[in-house]
Amino acid sequence: SSLKELHGIFPWLVESIFGSLDGIIIGWNLLCLQGRTNPTEYSVALDFLDPSGPMMKLVYKLQAEEYRYDFPVSYLPGPVKASIQEQVLPECSLYHNKVQFPSSGGLGLNLALNPFEYYMFYFAISLITQKNTSITHHVSPSNSAYFILVDTYLKCFLPTEGSVLPPPSLNPGGAIPSPTPRSPAVPFTSYGMHHTSLLKRHIAHQPSVNADPASQEIWRSETLLQIFVEMWLHHYSLEMYQKMQSPHVKLEVLHYRLSISSKHHGSPAQSSYQALHAYQESFKPTEEHVLVVRLLVKHLHAFSNSLKPEPLSPSAHSHTASPLEDFKRVVIPRFVQEKLYIFLQHCFGHWPLDASFRAVLEMWLSYLQPWRYAPEKPPQSTEHLPHSVSEKWATFIQENLLMYTKLFVGFLNRALRTDLVSPKNAFMVFRVAKVFAQPNLAEMILKGEQLFLQPELVIPHRQHRLFMTPTFGGAFFSSWPPTTADASLKVKTHVYSLEGQDFQYKQMFGTEVRNLVLKLAQLICQAQQTAKSISDHSADTMASQSFFSWFRFTPSEMNGSYTGNDLDEIGQDSIKKTDEYLEKALEYLCQIFKLNGAQLTQMMKNCGTAQDKNGKNQLPDCIESEDGLILTPLGRYQIINGLRRFEVQYQGDTELQPIRSYENPTLVRLLFRLSSVLNARFADQMDVLCSREDFVGRLCRYHLTKPHLIQKIRCSPMVKDRTSQNWGPRISLRFLASYRTLIFLLMIYFIASWFNIGPVGCTFIILIGYFLYATIMTFFSERWKPHEH
Repeated sequence: SSLKELHGIFPWLVESIFGSLDGIIIGWNLLCLQGRTNPTEYSVALDFLDPSGPMMKLVYKLQAEEYRYDFPVSYLPGPVKASIQEQVLPECSLYHNKVQFPSSGGLGLNLALNPFEYYMFYFAISLITQKNTSITHHVSPSNSAYFILVDTYLKCFLPTEGSVLPPPSLNPGGAIPSPTPRSPAVPFTSYGMHHTSLLKRHIAHQPSVNADPASQEIWRSETLLQIFVEMWLHHYSLEMYQKMQSPHVKLEVLHYRLSISSKHHGSPAQSSYQALHAYQESFKPTEEHVLVVRLLVKHLHAFSNSLKPEPLSPSAHSHTASPLEDFKRVVIPRFVQEKLYIFLQHCFGHWPLDASFRAVLEMWLSYLQPWRYAPEKPPQSTEHLPHSVSEKWATFIQENLLMYTKLFVGFLNRALRTDLVSPKNAFMVFRVAKVFAQPNLAEMILKGEQLFLQPELVIPHRQHRLFMTPTFGGAFFSSWPPTTADASLKVKTHVYSLEGQDFQYKQMFGTEVRNLVLKLAQLICQAQQTAKSISDHSADTMASQSFFSWFRFTPSEMNGSYTGNDLDEIGQDSIKKTDEYLEKALEYLCQIFKLNGAQLTQMMKNCGTAQDKNGKNQLPDCIESEDGLILTPLGRYQIINGLRRFEVQYQGDTELQPIRSYENPTLVRLLFRLSSVLNARFADQMDVLCSREDFVGRLCRYHLTKPHLIQKIRCSPMVKDRTSQNWGPRISLRFLASYRTLIFLLMIYFIASWFNIGPVGCTFIILIGYFLYATIMTFFSERWKPHEH
C-alpha cells in the first residue's frame, strides 16, 4: 500500500485496537485479554503490537514522512485540558509546539502529534477510558495483554542494559528523524520555559546528529515516559494543581490573563467558572490502573539504578556520558516524583477502607525501596535477618522525604479506621511496619527530618524550583557526601516544591505522630484479644454442637441470646494468621519508634481488652452514669467493627416471644391457647401447690415457676436498676412445638413399635420416665439454683 493510504487508515486502525476516546468503541480490550482464556487472540495481539512487530513498523514508516495526527485536547487529563483551553501551556515539554486552533467550523483545540506520539497516547489513555469495562473476578490484571505490553515497551525503550534498539531502517542508509520543531499556531504563556527536553539539549551540543544514533533516538524514551506519566498520574484537584505551580509562573499567568481578557468573547467569570470544573474532575483510579503504575515505578527504579559509575574526572564525564545515561540520572526526580506523590496522596485520601487498598500500598512501598531493584544484590547470609539499608540511599530518602513521612502518617490514619481483625487489613499493617523497620532506614528518615528542620537558608527568588531538583551530578551514586548545607537545601526544596512555602511539616518521629502510633498499637492489642475470643468462641461452639446435643429435650435457644457474629465466619487458620501479622507488626513498630515494654504493658491494661472470669469478651467499653452505662467512643468503634456486642435477649413473657425457625408456627399457636386455658382454669390450685413446703411443693415449684430463666436474663446496660418480673406458676407446652422434640418423640414411638409396644403404652412409659426424672431433679434443684416466688 502507498504511504498516503496508510496515512489515511492509521487513525482508524489505532482506534480499532485501543478503543475510542469516549469509551464507546472497546477495541481489542487488551485489559481483559488473557493467554489462559483466549490463547490465540492473546498471542496475535502481542506479536502485532510488539516493538518490532507490524504495528510499530507502520509507525516508523509514517514517522519518516513526518505525518501529523490530531488528538482532541478535550480528552486530556482535566488539569492539562483546562490550562490549554485557557491558552496557558503546561510545563511538560510534550505539549510544546503541538497545540493548534481548529479550522473553520472545528469543534475544539487539537494536539498535532507525530505517529509515535499518537500511537502511545492512545495506548496509554486506553487504561483510563476503558476502566468501566466489566472485568470478571477470575481475570488477573498482571496477566493481561495490556500489562505485558507495558512491560515490553518499558524494557525496549527504557533498557536497563545496553542502549535503545534503533527502529528498523526503512530507507537504505537512512534513519528515522526525530520530531522537528513546529511553529506555534497560537500564542501561549508557557509553564515550561526553563524545562528543556534532553533531546533538544543533546542535539544542540552534537556536531552531527548521525554521529551518535543514541542521541537521535532518545526522544522515543523520553516521549514514552512523558506520555505514560501524563496519562496515568496527571489527575488531581484544582487545589493540588495550583500548589504545584511556582510563584513566578503564577504571576506570569495572571499578567497574561489580564492582557487577553478583553479579547474573550465570553465573560471572564464564565471562563474561570468553567475552568474550575474542568480542573476538579472526578478521578477514581482502578486496581488495574494502580498495578500498571506500580510496574512503571519498579522498572524506573531498575532503569535508574542501572546507571554506570561516574568517572573520577568531571571533564571526562562531560565528553563520554551518553544521552541515555543522563536520562537515567534525571528520570525519577524530574519526570515522576512530583506527580506520583500527588497520585499517592489522592489514593490515600479517597480509596475505600477495604482490602483493595493493598494495590496502592504495594505501589507506594515499591517506590520507597529502590535498593530492591539495584543490580548489585546484598550478600545472602545464612541467618534470615533483614539487610541494612546502605548509606548510599540516604540522598534518595532525603530528596523523597514526604514520600516516607507524610504518606506514612496518611497510612496511620487509614489503619486507625479499619478492622484489624480482618487478616487482609492486618497484613497491610504488617507490610508497612516491616518495610519501615529495615535496619538503618528509620535513622536515615530521622536525619532527613533534622536537615529539613535546620535554620532557613537564603534561597534566591530568581531560581526556579526545577533548577533546584537533583537533576545532574549522579546524586544517587555520588562517591562523596554532600555538605550539610547543601543536603538541607535539597530537602527543603523537595518539601516546598511539593507542598508550597506555607506547608506545616508534621514530624514522623514527633510527639503527635508517636501518639498515633501508640493508638494503633492499642488497636492491635484490642484486635489480638478479639481474634483470640473469636477463636475460643468457635471452639466452644463446635464442641457444643455434637450429634447427640441435637436431640436435647428442651432447646437451649429458648429464652437465650443470639450468639451469632459475622466474624465467626473467619476460619481458625485466618485467625492464626491475623494474630501472627499483628504480633510482628507490633514488634516492628516498637523497633521503629523505640517503644519500651512498660509502655506496651500499661497500654494493654488501659485498652479495655481484659477478659472476664469465663474467658469471654466483656461488654463494649462503657462508663458509669446516673442513668446506667453509656457507650464511650471506643465502645462505639467496637460495636461498629463487630469487635464486641451486647447480648440480645428476649426479656418479656417467654410464652409470647417470636416463633423460632425450629418451631412449627401452627403448633406454637395451638399449644399457647391450650396452655392459656389450663393456666386460667387451674391458676389457684397451682399457687396453692407451689406454696407448700413438702416434696410436692418443691416438685411444683421446680417445674412450674422456671426460676433458672429468671437468673439467666441479663438486663440492658442502659438501665441501672431493673426489677425482674415474676410470671407466677403456670404450665408451658410450647416445647412440644419444637421440631427436635417432635422428631425425638417419633423416634421413641418407632423404636417402641419394634418391641410390640403400642402408642398408648409408649405414652405411659414416657410419662413414667419423665416423672422419675422430675423426682430426681427436685431433690437437687433447691441445692443448685435458688428459687424466687
